Amino acid sequence: MVRQLTVAASAVIAVAGSFIGSGAAGGTPIQDAAGGALAADATLIAPGTGAFSIWSLIYLGLLVYAVWQFLPGQKRAARQRRLGYLVAASLLLNAAWILSVQFDLIWLSVPVIIALLVVLARAFVITIQDPPTGAVDGIVTDGTIGLYLGWVCVATAANIAAVLVAAGFDGWGIGAEVWAVAVLALAGVVGILLAVYGGGRIAPTLSLVWGLAWVGVARLSAEPFSGATAIGAIVAAGAVVAVTAVARVHAQRTPLSARLRQARGTRL
Repeated sequence: MVRQLTVAASAVIAVAGSFIGSGAAGGTPIQDAAGGALAADATLIAPGTGAFSIWSLIYLGLLVYAVWQFLPGQKRAARQRRLGYLVAASLLLNAAWILSVQFDLIWLSVPVIIALLVVLARAFVITIQDPPTGAVDGIVTDGTIGLYLGWVCVATAANIAAVLVAAGFDGWGIGAEVWAVAVLALAGVVGILLAVYGGGRIAPTLSLVWGLAWVGVARLSAEPFSGATAIGAIVAAGAVVAVTAVARVHAQRTPLSARLRQARGTRL
């Protein structure tokens, strides 16, 4: 019961924080806070404004999960015992990130979002090790965590870039476009690793590719314009989609027990 209530309370706090962060409650919208450091035109790898609409789907999934984990069948489920506090931690970290930006402590947003990424990565690993008990569990639990993780991968890269630019980082003499393409390539590699380890799970790929696509859109339709960055984002997104498709086909042909052994490698 403590775990269930913690998850529910954390969900309420996170949703309230997002409401404040959107500016709907009279506060400063995230893109305008901290001197506009996180605006769509702040860096080359900042996603277009439309990308952030994915938060509506993620928050919806988290609220549904908060209700789902209260059902009798989930109360003592070992899977929910392992995931519950991680989900709660991710919700509180999300709220902390919003507060750090709203209070112009943008430097603090970096360790917070990195911690959020680590927590979600751990939750993702658990969803692989301890498969869903049914279709609903797969959609509500795995789907939500996957979407959340994929988006935070892109958001982490954009966040770190924004903080570095705001701090006056000059790139050590390396061109901004080179840095942007390199970071997008790294994001693509992360997406590929998630696809391979997850056996081609769709949710993390959807949100990660969504974020990369909006980087491409922003660089072709708004300032700062960068054709090279847009191409890099599109190529990275395409690579993640392709590997996800291959990994999914392979996973459907490979028993789960064998995939888990492959994922764990020499530790068995």
